[in-house]
Amino acid sequence: MTNLTLLQAPAGGGTLQLVLLGGMILVFWLFMIRPQAKKAKDAKKFQEGMQKGDKIVTIAGIHGIVNKVNEDGTIIIETSPGSTMKIEKSAISLEWSKQQNNPTPAK
Repeated sequence: MTNLTLLQAPAGGGTLQLVLLGGMILVFWLFMIRPQAKKAKDAKKFQEGMQKGDKIVTIAGIHGIVNKVNEDGTIIIETSPGSTMKIEKSAISLEWSKQQNNPTPAK
């Protein structure tokens, strides 16, 4: 009898590795990819629904009020009385703008 039978892998070893790999991919999708896609979808919806008079905050931290929504994907915001800026809609921060519009009461 030779020692070849001792060197062979167990019969179910490859299947277990595939199941574990599939489980890791599923967990990665559930906790990383799916929430990011939902967040991006919500931000896009928010940017498309902006109207004149909305208070916004850009990703650079500039606070302003929407003065005009242009067809080319830009908006004109008023940062202080008489001072306007033209910025891209994609530069609006969803989280900071929501905080600006719905401030939480201080405890």
